[in-house]
Amino acid sequence: MKPGLSLRVSQHLALTPQLQQSIRLLQLSTQELSQEVEQMLDDNPFLERASDEAEREAFGLAQADAPAQRDDAAADHAIVSGAAGADTASAEGQNDAETAVLGEEPGWEGDGSADMAPDDSEWGGDAPARQHGAAADEDSDASEWLHAPESLTAHLHRQALALRLSDVDMAALRFLIESLNEDGYLEDAIDALAQGLAGTDDPAQVDELVHHFTVALRLLQSLEPTGVGARDLAECLGLQLRALQQEGAADAETVQAALCICAQPLDLLARRDVRRLMQVCGGSEERTRAAMALITRLEPRPGRRFADVERNAVRPDVLVTRSGRAGQQFVVQLNPEVMPRLRVHDAYAAALRGHRGGEGHQALQQRLQEARWFIKNIQQRFDTILRVARAIVERQKNFFVHGELAMRPLVLRDIAEELGLHESTISRVTTAKYMATPQGTFELKYFFGSGLGTDTGGNASSTAVRALIKQFIAAENPAKPLSDSQLADMLKEQGIECARRTVAKYREALRIPVATLRKAL
Repeated sequence: MKPGLSLRVSQHLALTPQLQQSIRLLQLSTQELSQEVEQMLDDNPFLERASDEAEREAFGLAQADAPAQRDDAAADHAIVSGAAGADTASAEGQNDAETAVLGEEPGWEGDGSADMAPDDSEWGGDAPARQHGAAADEDSDASEWLHAPESLTAHLHRQALALRLSDVDMAALRFLIESLNEDGYLEDAIDALAQGLAGTDDPAQVDELVHHFTVALRLLQSLEPTGVGARDLAECLGLQLRALQQEGAADAETVQAALCICAQPLDLLARRDVRRLMQVCGGSEERTRAAMALITRLEPRPGRRFADVERNAVRPDVLVTRSGRAGQQFVVQLNPEVMPRLRVHDAYAAALRGHRGGEGHQALQQRLQEARWFIKNIQQRFDTILRVARAIVERQKNFFVHGELAMRPLVLRDIAEELGLHESTISRVTTAKYMATPQGTFELKYFFGSGLGTDTGGNASSTAVRALIKQFIAAENPAKPLSDSQLADMLKEQGIECARRTVAKYREALRIPVATLRKAL
């Protein structure tokens, strides 16, 4: 073969740093985004929180691609992320983030003056700034501290102060309290705790710690809430039953039968195998059923009421409210509490412009461009979330009016085609993002579901079918609960073709036990 030269034109995918960051920010939850913002604030000196609200003007992400003048001070003006103009942005930015990037794309390098809108500082003027330090403490109401929920460990430590114990026993008790999980159980064995605390193989020292821990465990299990400090569920139930017996709050024979039941494998109790429990405990059917009913009234998780509800609370990304006289229209907006308000540090950016060509100028210019791209990607993230949320509300308007039974079948492809985005983008947007509606707070993925065929030739949403199954079970006779086959027949009477295995899958997704476990005692 003879050597030769040829010219070929091709397309290739180039994931630039800003493109990778845009994709990563889009799939983060609210909490993860907050952590990402905090880390960026610590790492990049050109990024700071906006403390003052800027004047709001109409703008959109489409304007962000307009080149700015190199020496224009407005290029380094405050850039704040939020939602004021999110609905005016175009879909092109996100499409680019999910599809191929043609040709050469600039990285973080550059003088930082291009591809940014001169009025990006007006974005998110409604979002409140976070306060830190003494300023926030001075503004906080003292009553909030008085009404703050008490943790389980604090509740137990407060009770331990009333006990007259030696320093060693008090230290052992405090150590066990700190070793409890959030449900109030002591998951680690006493021997393992003693071995780990001793840090030595000396048997005498380990045995001494085991003795102190054994005494402390008895004291711990005498504290309130009853059942705390148990090593397993059977011990937790037994502690509560013995407390009822000592207080005379239950029949003594029933308590003894309940203690016998708890001493057996708990799967017999879970299956409500009355006949087997009668055989192993030697009680009558009436006494056995009464004991099982007593056990069902106990608390399997003593630390439940001390759970940090605020920590587990969901912060919605999108708020949906009714509007209009008939309440048939809905307004969709971003939650300003979850939107970080950021801007480029004016003083540092101005100082960098005034010392062009100096030592380290290129590296600092790159960090400035990183800060600007980070703010722009956050803008684009919230814009995409808002657009997807509005499309969902428009498609599922009947749900917001009538509830779950009115949910329509919806798949990711439907929203992707409507907005001109990729399905993977819709998947990222709807994962770990929540919407507060008049019907409750739901993850955006909740509004998507496959369709089941109906007699009329249409489709029924799987979400609506689950709601219908839940409604059937709620109205069933507790003495004769409905089986999966009966539920499938009832759905067929409603014109919905649903197999028994599908009913079982939906029932398990609703965390509803089988008919035998739902049967009343």
